[in-house]
Amino acid sequence: MDLRILSQSDLSAIMQIETALFGSEAWSEETMSSELITPHSYYIGVFDPSLVGYAGLRLAPADFAADVLTIGVAASKQGKGIGRRLMDALLLHAKRQGAEQVFLEVKESNASAISLYKSLGFEQIDLRKRYYQPSGENAVVMKLVIQQPIVLGIESSCDETGVGIVRGNRLLANALHSSMTEHAKYGGVVPEVAARAHLEALSPTLGQALLDAGIKIEQVDAIAVANGPGLAGALMVGIGAAKGLAVATNKPIYAVNHLVGHIGADVLEKGSVELPTIALLVSGGHTSLLLVRDLLDDVVLLGETIDDAAGEAFDKVARLLGLPYPGGPQIDKQAATGDPKAIKFPRGLMLPKDLAEHKYNFSFSGLKTAVARYVEKAELEGTEISKADVAASFREAVIDVLLTKAIWACEEYKIPRLLLGGGVVANARLRDEAQRRCDAAGIELRIPRFSLCTDNGAMIAALGAQLVMAGRKPSGLGFGAESTLSVTTIQTP
Repeated sequence: MDLRILSQSDLSAIMQIETALFGSEAWSEETMSSELITPHSYYIGVFDPSLVGYAGLRLAPADFAADVLTIGVAASKQGKGIGRRLMDALLLHAKRQGAEQVFLEVKESNASAISLYKSLGFEQIDLRKRYYQPSGENAVVMKLVIQQPIVLGIESSCDETGVGIVRGNRLLANALHSSMTEHAKYGGVVPEVAARAHLEALSPTLGQALLDAGIKIEQVDAIAVANGPGLAGALMVGIGAAKGLAVATNKPIYAVNHLVGHIGADVLEKGSVELPTIALLVSGGHTSLLLVRDLLDDVVLLGETIDDAAGEAFDKVARLLGLPYPGGPQIDKQAATGDPKAIKFPRGLMLPKDLAEHKYNFSFSGLKTAVARYVEKAELEGTEISKADVAASFREAVIDVLLTKAIWACEEYKIPRLLLGGGVVANARLRDEAQRRCDAAGIELRIPRFSLCTDNGAMIAALGAQLVMAGRKPSGLGFGAESTLSVTTIQTP
């Protein structure tokens, strides 16, 4: 007997069993058809070789819950374990999707079904009088509690020391320490300074995360750590700490991709990552456009920066304008009173000759140079520049390229969903323009809260939890820091 996900093509076979089993209380074909395509619904069937049993579940990700909506086994196949097999599959899916409790209703007279559900761990929590119509039978309401894994995540890829703790898809703690003020003295991130700062911050940040979560380290089920991409020295500090914790507590360890972690952060915002999605990740070190069909198995790099990352360009242009580090907030502040159309700065890799090879790649080096030449020319001529106009025009050029290519990707791959992540997403103009363009194109825009957009340990814990819930094997202790880790390597063995 084969088990597979059901679709509209199975509707007729489902209804044959449905009407034979439930008679006047059977769902209508219209209702069943709607359920098969409802978001967060999961319908499976057993085939021998035709359909002999089916079951349906609907997830409520924001509530960390799921409901078993229906289950039916052809009368001639009952008593052969098909019902248990269907329930096992539903519960496995619910667990992997982060559900912490599963509910169902069953007729009070259906002793065999109630016995099955009790054997799976369900307990009665209520009795609804005359729930089933037209028979008027009572409904026994039952609940199963699922213990989701508690995962601690460590992030140290750049200048922020992050320790996050999750239970399944639920955020418990997100402690963060930034060494930005130290780097501001040098006008940018210094790898050696970052590594030293991580060494000093890891222990207190870990303590704060455990305090915020209200747990002890012994209660953690697994450790996750970002092992790339990022600054090698900084990554090594986090990896060393994670390995030490894993060995000391005898917990499994998962080495995960920092960039994919940014996508996983959306789990903590809305209880799930809606897939497939186009993801645009924009930070000081990375500018990447991704096609994500499966968070753990199918992440494709569509394009990335071929020189400066967007955040890096913001820092360099801020320096040209005499503004302090970090440049992003400073440019944003100046641009608030500037005219974004005052200066026509170039849009990198947007000309027809570039699109054949670099349709989804980014380049901000030429834009940075154009700003430098504009400032130099003004200085040579002795004219005063409007920092506000330069900042606004520069910012508009960056945002235009980022969003144009992201929308192109959504349209080309027919995915009406865009996820933004990375520290640059804090830029107010980027968020507003992204919403405007997505609304115009009929695309759903998803942006995690700011604390989950920047580098943080919670997103690493979230990705680690997805691996644990999916039953993936832990990483060995032999992995190391990989500063140029490919986004297609979601977990390092």
